[in-house]
Amino acid sequence: MSAHAPAAPVGGKLVTPVTLSLLVMVVAMAAVLGVRFVYGLGATTNMNQGYPWGLWIAWDVVTGSALAGGGFATALLVYILNRGEYHPLIRPALVAALLGYIQAGFSVMFDLGRWWNFWHIFWPGYAQVNSVLFEVAVCISAYILIIMLELMPVVLEKLGWENARKKVNRLLFIFVAIGVLLPMMHQSSLGTLLVVFGPQVHPLYQSNLLPILFLSSTIGMGYAAVTIEGAISSVGLNRPFEKEILAKLLQVGRVLMVLYLVVRFGDLIWRGALGRAFELSLPALMFWIENFLFAAPLWLLATKEHRMQARRIFLGAMAMALGGIVYRLSAF
Repeated sequence: MSAHAPAAPVGGKLVTPVTLSLLVMVVAMAAVLGVRFVYGLGATTNMNQGYPWGLWIAWDVVTGSALAGGGFATALLVYILNRGEYHPLIRPALVAALLGYIQAGFSVMFDLGRWWNFWHIFWPGYAQVNSVLFEVAVCISAYILIIMLELMPVVLEKLGWENARKKVNRLLFIFVAIGVLLPMMHQSSLGTLLVVFGPQVHPLYQSNLLPILFLSSTIGMGYAAVTIEGAISSVGLNRPFEKEILAKLLQVGRVLMVLYLVVRFGDLIWRGALGRAFELSLPALMFWIENFLFAAPLWLLATKEHRMQARRIFLGAMAMALGGIVYRLSAF
């Protein structure tokens, strides 16, 4: 990550125990999806055909897109806040974001009951422009295209088209600005989606501040995901672990987690809902697990010495990411 591109191909075998295991999972996935598209959602879920909106939407879209938030979160840090020392992380973060958002976008096709009508979302005669979900769908779709444009200089560089790359670079600031705005809109709107459910959402999670809580935790999850990807790739590709820059990135995430926890608990106290956290209930248990995970990086990386230990960096990033996952699943 210390340079934009490796000096030489990574090399190695394509067929390994890991890739074979992943292939088995893909085959199993294809079989299940085949049943789903032929016989409907009722054949592959524990619901009837009339209620296609399932809990898994909180995983594949709400959580999946949040873990892919490292792209816009890193771009925000580098280009908007002018923290150039994090620039080496931009390309891997954007590639991971592109893969994550494509997964989140296409997975909606599997969640829709009448999936063949997906084009209604964007067609003027059918589009529900006052819907929060409409904004989420449009923003995610547009952001996928924006990430591709942001990565275009990489492709042009690989092709050796230097003049074209320079021309695209002159317009890149427009794509970067839009690429930061769109995810901030739809990530906060995923919190707004729960606000409109009113009392159907547990008091520990229902709040008018949900858009802020979802957005801030997404940025933290994005930095955590970039750190985890860096750690795994360093091991899998036998490359050095860039602990200095990743530790600094995770430090930004730790500051966000402090602000998140202050807002989270302050909101509960303001609404008089904090007492619900001490009940013997599943929501209360998940609440403490989630906040323990969010707080774990604060003591795992409490000192400068701790922040230079690869194991603590990895564990801190995992805790931050898992905290966001538990928070979203519990809220939905």
